[in-house]
Amino acid sequence: MANLWRLWKILFVFTRYRLDSLVPTEQLPLSLRIALWLAPWRLNPVPSRLNRGERLRLALEALGPIFIKFGQILSTRPDLIPDDIVKELKRLQDDVPPFASDKAMALIEDQLGQKISALFAEFSVQPLASASIAQVHAARLFDANGNAGQEVVVKVVRPGIEHTIERDLQLLETMARLLVKYSEDGRRLKPLEVVEDYRHTIYGELNLQIEASNATQLKRNFINSELLYMPEVFWEYSRSKVMVSERIYGIPVADIDALKAQGTDMKLLAERGVEIFFTQVFRDSFFHADMHPGNIFVSRHNPKAPQYIAIDCGIVGSLTEEDQHYLAMNLLAFFNQDYHQVAQLHIDSGWVPATTKVHEFSAAIRSVCEPIFDKPLAEISFGQVLIQLFSTARRFNMEVQPQLVLLQKTLLNIEGLGRQLYPQLDLWSTAKPYLERWMRERFGPKAAFKELKRQLPGWIEKAPQIPGLIHGALSRLNHMDENQQALQKEIAALRQELAAQKVQKRQQALATLAVGSGLFTWWQAFALGLPEVVGLSLAGAGMLLLIVRA
Repeated sequence: MANLWRLWKILFVFTRYRLDSLVPTEQLPLSLRIALWLAPWRLNPVPSRLNRGERLRLALEALGPIFIKFGQILSTRPDLIPDDIVKELKRLQDDVPPFASDKAMALIEDQLGQKISALFAEFSVQPLASASIAQVHAARLFDANGNAGQEVVVKVVRPGIEHTIERDLQLLETMARLLVKYSEDGRRLKPLEVVEDYRHTIYGELNLQIEASNATQLKRNFINSELLYMPEVFWEYSRSKVMVSERIYGIPVADIDALKAQGTDMKLLAERGVEIFFTQVFRDSFFHADMHPGNIFVSRHNPKAPQYIAIDCGIVGSLTEEDQHYLAMNLLAFFNQDYHQVAQLHIDSGWVPATTKVHEFSAAIRSVCEPIFDKPLAEISFGQVLIQLFSTARRFNMEVQPQLVLLQKTLLNIEGLGRQLYPQLDLWSTAKPYLERWMRERFGPKAAFKELKRQLPGWIEKAPQIPGLIHGALSRLNHMDENQQALQKEIAALRQELAAQKVQKRQQALATLAVGSGLFTWWQAFALGLPEVVGLSLAGAGMLLLIVRA
């Protein structure tokens, strides 16, 4: 019933803002066009005071956090979405309507166990920013003398948001089950696994202590880095629904005019964005997976060597060593236009069935990827490439890898960001040297020595146990030999018994055949009118001959 009520609300919002008018009906089948034309919601007029971007944004806001997240992703895709819609959807990044400040203050006091006046020297009642999951208030901590000191931001989770998210997740799970049951692509796309992965991700985002630990880890990974700065987290003021961190003053990465006005090296900025992504994925296996423009800023210091600032680390991703290896090998083969290697790696990794014909799969990949090489981002639509790759994957029964979904989403965000910053960015020449260097460091002599150095203390610790372990292994091996000999004797005896049974059955079958043939011979003699004694003699001779041959 809860799912039905939610579906009803979605339909209500859909009709209220007449989102059907955004659907390109000319591309739909005739039957579906007729159904849409006859739909009862067409009786509602299209709101004339709102343009199509505003209607879509307001609808997503009304439907809640999961739909707002979807709108945030769309806002980074100006190559797929018209400019007027992108402009409105960008407001979903940090301009979602806030909740009441008194509720925020009450939640802060409940979580931290003190009054606002005792916690902060200054606290701004008006929210600094508001997003789908939480909102942020500016504040100052007390310094050692009891005066206003460190500037901070206080992040507070929206009250009651868990109920809304759980309801939407249950609805998504129901839709995923229907997809598995009724769609031919259901099993391959693994929608249930994807929904479960998203459930884990978004509930992690609701727990601000998890976000604080993610931010701390990212800060540790990029300590003293010229590429990325992470604000400091103040753990003594952070709980599951409240987090306090350093306030930063940077330029929003989407504010291209402000970046250019301070003389930012836009080419270097775009290249550093790509380097940060690959560093997080391959060096650290710990990447910021919510890199929409609302969460990314650029430092005002040294615009000729621009540094990124990242916030909102509620969603992070990681890969296993196997996935890292296969992904790096795939990308390098892709950059080298070695499509046969790309196809073989997909088979080796289990991403496509082992029965896939390599030459056919490689030819299909080549047809999709070859046209985009040696082109700047301005001339490439990765959205269209992904659609074509999806079609190719469907032909070869490629399954969705849930562990790579966050990575794919982050790649889309990075590509959308790079397109806005520096459309002429050569993604291939930027990424390929980094991957080659990573592969050398990962599998070269230095990496082998590093692994040896890492394992050596453990080996030294276990060295006194080695003689005992060897003796135990030899004893078990000797015992295994004895058991194997006994087993071989049992098998030999069983074979003899089976052979004896086979001979006995053969003799019984021949005796039966002899009796039958003898009776048949006697009947033939009787039919020919020969004396009975002759028939019996012939029958007996025939049985004797069969028995002797046996």
